[in-house]
Amino acid sequence: MLLLPAFALAGCGEADPPEESAPPEATSELGPSPEQEVFWANLQALCGEAFVGETIEAPSTSDWWESELIMHVRECSDDEIRIPLHVDDDRSRTWVVSRSDTGLRLKHDHRLADGTPDTTNTDYGGDTGEPGTEIRQEFPADQYSIDAVPGRADQFWFLEVLPGEIFAYGLLREATEGEGLRYRVEFDLTRPVEPPPAPWGFEG
Repeated sequence: MLLLPAFALAGCGEADPPEESAPPEATSELGPSPEQEVFWANLQALCGEAFVGETIEAPSTSDWWESELIMHVRECSDDEIRIPLHVDDDRSRTWVVSRSDTGLRLKHDHRLADGTPDTTNTDYGGDTGEPGTEIRQEFPADQYSIDAVPGRADQFWFLEVLPGEIFAYGLLREATEGEGLRYRVEFDLTRPVEPPPAPWGFEG
């Protein structure tokens, strides 16, 4: 009688189940990217200082062309930087940059002269969707901003910090239905000025 080798007989049986592999670990980390961390540090380095701005791009009807613009990096913490923008004697605007779970966030805090929030025009902005660069960060409009102004669906705001040279703020809205919208104002970091009064609602 023909006898098959033991290893051949073993091959006819049921194979041992493969070992279960561990699920792949998430490759993305929460919080700001390395580029955003450098950007954040460069912005923090300006804390306490104020600078005069020049309008580079804006609608022809904007009063920014004829106004004195001063930005003041007024309040800095580990998670939030508040930058009031003074347009002549109008102290209603503050840019609020903060750290989020996915990167950085830009919001606009608008106040009335009595210090109360301008409920018809405040808290708009958005979160970064890309790592950005050490110099420039872009903030696409979030759903709250789009709900308030549907034309913002394709809009983003941006901030730039070129250490020792310029700080820039602006926005870009592509022309989809009707006209697009572009703003860019640059502040000269080589010439700090006397900080202006506190923005409305924050005189304390």
